[in-house]
Amino acid sequence: MATDELGLEGVDGAEDLEEEHPGAVHLPRRPWHRRVLRRAAKTVAVVFVTLTMLSVPYNAYTAGTVAPPPGLSYVTADGIHTRYETWGTGGSPIVLVHGAFEDSDSWQNLATLLAQDHRVYALDLTGSGYSQRVSPYTPQYMAAQLTGLVAALHIDRPVLVSHSSGAAVAAEAVLESPHTYSGLMFLDGDGLPIPSPGVTWLLGPLRTSVLHLVLRSDWAIRTIYASECGPSCPRLDAAGVERFRRPYQVAGAEQGLWDTLDTVGGPGLPASRLSQLTQLCLPKAVTFGAQDSVFAADAPESIAANIGAPAPTVIQGAHHLSLISHPAQVAASVEALVERAAPNC
Repeated sequence: MATDELGLEGVDGAEDLEEEHPGAVHLPRRPWHRRVLRRAAKTVAVVFVTLTMLSVPYNAYTAGTVAPPPGLSYVTADGIHTRYETWGTGGSPIVLVHGAFEDSDSWQNLATLLAQDHRVYALDLTGSGYSQRVSPYTPQYMAAQLTGLVAALHIDRPVLVSHSSGAAVAAEAVLESPHTYSGLMFLDGDGLPIPSPGVTWLLGPLRTSVLHLVLRSDWAIRTIYASECGPSCPRLDAAGVERFRRPYQVAGAEQGLWDTLDTVGGPGLPASRLSQLTQLCLPKAVTFGAQDSVFAADAPESIAANIGAPAPTVIQGAHHLSLISHPAQVAASVEALVERAAPNC
């Protein structure tokens, strides 16, 4: 067959091709970038399958749960077996509401200071810490747990101090039961939702392997903590690392984590729902670390305006975990809110 019949006339090397392989049909090759992408996709697929196969025995080897620490206090709050802590013996009550990947132990530094003049309480929201894991892990469900704790412990109109995503839980609790509380603080949080990726299940056993690798690595835990807490926080010692690790190793913790990530993401409320706080007479406050990289620099002002709070308190040198790095400054901000608390609002 002649080269002109193949449509190769004028193409360099076409005559040589016909001489070396008479009768062969020469087809044009795919563009180089398509070939590279195809090979890369094949490589990724092979690596994914290989890692998945390896993760199965690794997950089996690292499986198992640990018991919660001894001596914890529990109460039934809206039907949920809820772990809580208390500090102080007198003064007006304050309830502390933690954020995502935290628990009531996160408040130790701040609670110790507030306990000098107040009765201070903190709880582990369901899905976190050592409380019973009960889905759905929505702000509405956890707000009912929070108000259930206040009722079960007979806490009289406390001020709520909420950190990070805990702001949505506290805000919903106040909106649902405004006469139960006397004040509300957003600490390093805006109350808005963090969208759920909804795809961790696609990773199959790989997601479990990644979680186990992180939990078994002191370096990984210290790195995550340092990135959130900033240079003002002391380096985690062995006991501190274990305090962060252990809640994710108790029975039900892992499945609770996946359920939260795949269905809820970070608990949050629409801005329109949060703005309803402006209609309530109880005082609000916003306190932020000046170097909190989770939010934009102007976030504290916009959050305060949206919930009807006065100008925010901004703590210089503090990052996202200001409750740990700057407890004295946060305590002073809480005290200022307590002075404005409205017990008969």
